[in-house]
Amino acid sequence: QVRLVESGGGLVQPGGSLRLSCATSRFIFSNYAMNWYRQVPGKERELVASITSTTGSTNYANFVKDRFTISRDNAKNTVYLQMNSLKPEDTAVYFCNAYNTLYNYWGQGTQVTVSS
Repeated sequence: QVRLVESGGGLVQPGGSLRLSCATSRFIFSNYAMNWYRQVPGKERELVASITSTTGSTNYANFVKDRFTISRDNAKNTVYLQMNSLKPEDTAVYFCNAYNTLYNYWGQGTQVTVSS
């Protein structure tokens, strides 16, 4: 079946960096826009960053602009999220999402904790 597996989360100090990866399989990765979302307990899941399937255009939530970078490698069926200058408020479970007009797939999430 379709798989999206996030990795790279963990504990990092404020100001530090992490790189999340989402390895996918069993669907045509290049046909899907890829997104990163995050969620904290008691709050709705929020969109962090997006990258289109065709041009690779990117969009970011205001709260991560100039700190996070989304990228994709269609040869490896993988999407990345480079997170720099991390803040305690970035603490959340980060989810990978694959979307097109027909289907919407989710990974299981990876925990990111920013704390000293």
